[in-house]
Order: sequence, then C-alpha cells, then structure tokens
Amino acid sequence: MNYLMYLFCMLVWGLNFIAVKIQGNSVALEVSLLYRSAIAFLLFLILFFLVYKKNFMQGNLFSVIGFGLCNFTLSYLLLYYGTFYSSAAIVTLLFSMKAVLTPIFISMVFKTKIAKKIYLGGLLGLISVVIIIYPDINNLTPKFIIGISFAVLGTVVTSIGDVLSFYNSQKNINPVTSNLIGMFSAVVFMIIYTLIKGSVYEIPNELNFWIGLIYLSVFASFLAWLFYLKLISNIGAAESGYMVAMFPAIGGTASVIMGESQLSVNLVVGVILACFGAYLALRKSKKN
Repeated sequence: MNYLMYLFCMLVWGLNFIAVKIQGNSVALEVSLLYRSAIAFLLFLILFFLVYKKNFMQGNLFSVIGFGLCNFTLSYLLLYYGTFYSSAAIVTLLFSMKAVLTPIFISMVFKTKIAKKIYLGGLLGLISVVIIIYPDINNLTPKFIIGISFAVLGTVVTSIGDVLSFYNSQKNINPVTSNLIGMFSAVVFMIIYTLIKGSVYEIPNELNFWIGLIYLSVFASFLAWLFYLKLISNIGAAESGYMVAMFPAIGGTASVIMGESQLSVNLVVGVILACFGAYLALRKSKKN
C-alpha cells in the first residue's frame, strides 16, 4: 500500500504544473486558484468532522496560518504565473530545488548543521537549469525570464512553508487540522486578493478547465496530501521526500508529450542532473 501511495503522490505532484497548463486561461489564474482552494478546503472540512473532530487545533495558530498562506496560496499563485509565462517543464525543474532550499532554511532557523550533500545537490540543480536553457539563452524573451523569476520565488516561498510545517510537527499539531486551517487561510486570502484585483468569478464551459480543476483540487490538493501524510507516518519524512527527485523527469516528459517542450539532449541531461541533485540532497547518510 505504501508503494501505491508513494507512486500516486509522485505522479500527481509531478504533473501538477501540466494540469495548470491544461486548464488554459479562460478564467483568471487567481480565480482558478480560489476555486481549487475552496474545493480542497471543503474536502478537508468533511474529513475533519468525520474523523478528526476530537483533535482540534492546539498550538501556535499563526504558524499554521503562515504554513497555509505559503504552501497553499502564495507559492501556488507564483508558480501558476511562472507556468504560464515560461513552461511547465522549467517550473517543475525549479520546484524540485525545494529539496535543497528546505533543509537549508530549516538549518538556519533551528541552528542545525547543513550537510555538504545539500550544497552539491543545489549546485547540480542550478547546472541543470543552465543546461536546459543554454541553447536558447540568446533568444530568451522577457516573458520567459519573468516566468522563471516567478517560479524561483514560488519555490522559495514553498520552502518557507515547509519550515513552518516542520515547526508545527515539532509542536505535535495534528497535520489534518493544520491542513484544514491552512487551506481556510488560503481561501480567505484568495477572496481578498481577487476582490482587490477586481477579478471576475466566471464559470467557464471549457471541459479542459474542469478536468484541470478537479485534478488540482481533488487529486493534488486533497488526496495526495492525505497519502503523503500517511507515508510520513509509515516510512518517515525523508523517505517520503524522495519523490521530489522524480518531479523534473515526470514534468519534463509530460511537457514533451504535450508539445510544450522539444525533446533534446540538453533537456534530457538537465532533467537527469536535477533528479540526481534532488535525490542527493534528500538521501540519508548511512550513520543516520
């Protein structure tokens, strides 16, 4: 069962940004994210009342809200923009760098030592990005560069959310309760953001939008999170985190199949380096 849950999370999250691309632009990105957050919140709310209603929030509410804003709102919004300005393959590649950034941020906050393999994994990740974009480096459009910037910032925000999640787990805050409150915070933030921006709450007729929305809300934001929490309980956080290493390969392959990216030696080599870099950063040393 652990293998099936692991495979499910790896594939679903690895194709996360492909699903964003499939949704299209019939609805504003921020409105689409609001719909996704609202559906996921309702599913977590139902689960909470059916299973976890006796284990309500005990701990630092602000750290839980911060976790929700970082991991369910700000990072998603930035990565959504990054996907539409650049490509799903590049965003997935950059997102896998959280395997390096999260341990570094945790070590800075909690004053722990950083293993050298973290830096090596990060270096390989950076080299992989350079290799992939090198053939077109003289032809990069301002739009593409903006997309990369959004993706990098979104990945940084995700890692900050991971630090808050680590803090919450250290305080023994129930993860389902944490996700519920975090998702509620995301919904409130997105409502305020869309109202300020003057976005229109449209209900599109395009089938591709609803396929992408159901995928992102039900599979990526609800089921995959539940399975991931179960995996952490069953096999440990480090082992569960290994799936991040395969995100570039999954996202890159899907991007090529969709015709968004061209298959090339640079893409293959870059993806392999990114996967190895993420795996190296997450791998436990033998003495641990």
